[in-house]
Amino acid sequence: MYKTVFWLLLLLCNFTAYTQNISCIRINQLGYTTGGIKIAVLGCDSPVHSTVFSVKDEKNKVIFSSPVGKDFESYGPFSHTYRLDFSSFTGEGKFSIYIDDIASPVFSINDSVYDGAADFCLRYMRQQRSGFNPFLKDSCHTHDGYTLYAPVPDSTHIDVVGGWHDASDYLQYSTTSANATYHLLAAYRDFPGVFTDEKLANGLGGKNNIPDVLDEAKWGLDWLLKMHPKDDWLFNQLGDDRDHRGMRIPKEDTNYYGRGLERPVYFCNGKPQQRGKFMNNTTGVASTAGKFASAFALGSELFFNIDRKYADDLLNKSLSAFTLGLKYPGVAQTVSVLSPYIYAEDNWTDDMELASATMFSNEAYTYERIKFEESVVSHSKPDTEFLSLAYKYSLQEPITPWLGADTAKHYQWYPFINLGHYELAKQLTGAKKDSIIQFYKEGIERGWQKAKQNAFYRGVPFIWCSNNLTVSFAIQCYWYRQLTGDTTYQSLEQACFDWIFGCNPWGTSMVYGLPSWGDTPTDPHSAFTHLKNYPIDGGLVDGPVYTSIYKNLIGIQLHDEDEYAPYQSDLAVYHDDYGDYSTNEPTMDGTASLIYLLAAKQSEVNQTNRVTYSHGGIIRGDSTKKEIALVFSADEFGDGLASIIKTLQTENVKGAFFFTGRFYRNKKFQPYIQQLNKDGHYLGPHSNNHLLYNDWNKRDSLLVTQNRFNADMQANLNTMQLAHIPVHDPQYFIPPYEWWNDTIAAWSKELDLKLFCFTPGIRTNADYTYPEMPSYKSSDWIMQSLKEQQQKNDNAFNGAIILIHAGTDARRKDKLYNRLGELIEWLKEEGYSFKRVDELLK
Repeated sequence: MYKTVFWLLLLLCNFTAYTQNISCIRINQLGYTTGGIKIAVLGCDSPVHSTVFSVKDEKNKVIFSSPVGKDFESYGPFSHTYRLDFSSFTGEGKFSIYIDDIASPVFSINDSVYDGAADFCLRYMRQQRSGFNPFLKDSCHTHDGYTLYAPVPDSTHIDVVGGWHDASDYLQYSTTSANATYHLLAAYRDFPGVFTDEKLANGLGGKNNIPDVLDEAKWGLDWLLKMHPKDDWLFNQLGDDRDHRGMRIPKEDTNYYGRGLERPVYFCNGKPQQRGKFMNNTTGVASTAGKFASAFALGSELFFNIDRKYADDLLNKSLSAFTLGLKYPGVAQTVSVLSPYIYAEDNWTDDMELASATMFSNEAYTYERIKFEESVVSHSKPDTEFLSLAYKYSLQEPITPWLGADTAKHYQWYPFINLGHYELAKQLTGAKKDSIIQFYKEGIERGWQKAKQNAFYRGVPFIWCSNNLTVSFAIQCYWYRQLTGDTTYQSLEQACFDWIFGCNPWGTSMVYGLPSWGDTPTDPHSAFTHLKNYPIDGGLVDGPVYTSIYKNLIGIQLHDEDEYAPYQSDLAVYHDDYGDYSTNEPTMDGTASLIYLLAAKQSEVNQTNRVTYSHGGIIRGDSTKKEIALVFSADEFGDGLASIIKTLQTENVKGAFFFTGRFYRNKKFQPYIQQLNKDGHYLGPHSNNHLLYNDWNKRDSLLVTQNRFNADMQANLNTMQLAHIPVHDPQYFIPPYEWWNDTIAAWSKELDLKLFCFTPGIRTNADYTYPEMPSYKSSDWIMQSLKEQQQKNDNAFNGAIILIHAGTDARRKDKLYNRLGELIEWLKEEGYSFKRVDELLK
């Protein structure tokens, strides 16, 4: 990874800060999902004049506007920066953002923007293969290798052909390979529906009934098995920095090591080994052994039903690698011969924690695991079985040290987050689980304290491989959210993701070729692109570094004019130039981590897709499930409450009731309200005074100010609390008159309200009408309409939110609430089950 050209004396290019005017809007070029967080960042030299920004469609029509928000002031090349939040806009299509005379690039909003992205990045992993390389359709490094530091004479041949090249050099590290393998396996385990089968095991075109991500993970596992050939043998590294003497395509192997085409294989002996003129700070084996054990354990679980013998072999190797970690605690750092640059890993308990937790979760091998615990792990101490051991390791490094720090050595804390915490927390309960989750939260909070000070929400230091840290930090935020349901840091999580795809000062995606229409790296530090003009699709480049680091690196020289010159600053630099190995070199392990994150994002959208939105509000639950929610609203009429309560008790169905503040305060309704609460129904707000928020004919035309909206809603919530009605988190909310727009949805979100409404087309909401009204619908008509819809489509009401009024005008004699029992029984006969609305929409 270290592209220092040691035999040349190159002058470092001088960094010059540009003083020309720059104003731009940075976006996530990959796009945004309809229901997701949508943020753009405006950077400029002087404060903007407008107080609102606009979203325009392809016809240049303004379809959404929102306040600009506060000025975060200077960041990087910009004197003024603003976060432009259009999350409440849920329209689909292609759009641009405008403010003053500044326009963003065109971007997409739809729920397929992430589709196929994880599989796309697998292209880079296949291109990195050593041994047979499917991109080149040729083989390379087929003579590896000869041993060093092993318990056999130096230069003894050992077969370690295979695996992945680490970056744009052709070294291969056990640590990065095992971590990458684990991420690929975890991506398949956690999000199996995301990946396709378009390649054979050797990476060539074809199907083999195994998802391509699992094929790629197996390529990594196979090499790791070779690097752990005996129970007490473990190798840490293949090749060294003598590799860096020149760019070449990997099949053109060169004798850089004085042994023909063989390369050195460095044994894990737990003792210091070469680091240029000095020695590294190796203290043990556990940092490498733990990573091996984790990958093998997860691999054995996933291959159990595919290839039992292979799974058995992986389990045995997991146990033997773990034993080495127990026997030789400490870190195994990498080796260099010519330069001082190495992977200076300084932590190892996180690796052993992950190994312990992963091995404990492997239920397919319970018997073998128990035998191993009894013979090796516990040493006759029953409190040190795998899960307890994992917890003890977790306490030794509760928070990954770089989180919240301004700097760290290269790969000093690796992997860049503690993967073991997530695996362990999923299996623990009670106080221990809470403590692990708190470790994650505190680490995120340390990053947040830095991030909240700038418009990009950037809390990751600009050290070497900053993009890898960014992806990992986003994954930690995601895992924390999965473990807790707490969305406090979701905007920070999204900001890290957006940064990778263009919402950064340089306005470029950091992934080669993704998206295909965007500004992405074109001249990375790679022999594939530089010598042959081959694409390196899906490769995540290192990312920006502090300008102070850049100025002091050896052997960097830009070869072309810097297209991002106006956006370089005294803070950080990024160059799309193959001469800059510090910011523009793709890495295999970073790409593997990104594959996990992209799979998580696509999977989450697939799940969210089952919830339907309109104008920022939810109008339907999961349309793939025969589940229904019954909701009831009221302002002045409550004549149906007694009947509704009795019917729901009889049918054993939980409903949700949304009342205005004045309804909650009405003494004649309060006994019924308390009974609803006692029966376990959901109670929520419906505004205080039943305001009409927006014009019936011009939906975008507001009839209330935000201050009035806020005050009215707070009065409704205060009344609920005075009546000892719980206010939930999140608090679901039906707007008055069941009428709202995107702006109302955005205001609701600011108050932590989750706006939803009935599913259109069902027409039960017409039960408020009476014969004197032109729109009158009788209860017979409503019931018949429902049955006709069901006859046409057996899943017509999947995920439906059915609204019935808790009371109606006295002029309506045929009350629909009196037929609630009939409605429920019919829907049950049609195969539907009933959920409380907060359960349907969670």
